[in-house]
Amino acid sequence: MHVSLTPRLEEYAKDKVSSGLYNNASELVREALRLMIQREQDYDRLKSAVSRGFEQIEGGELTRVNTEEEFLAMARGRRRDS
Repeated sequence: MHVSLTPRLEEYAKDKVSSGLYNNASELVREALRLMIQREQDYDRLKSAVSRGFEQIEGGELTRVNTEEEFLAMARGRRRDS
């Protein structure tokens, strides 16, 4: 596979390799692709959670909070339970 980069991206890649962070450009590209996959998976999970949230709202499953502190306490509790 051959990859063409803009001069700016090529310079960035060369800088990362020369810094010792990556052994070569191929390693850098593999890491970039892994990060893209992770970002897509995170986006899909977020999209699904938002969709579930809207379904719960439409179904009347609501929890009312009066202050930011109440909201944060509830959110933190949910994260620990998940």
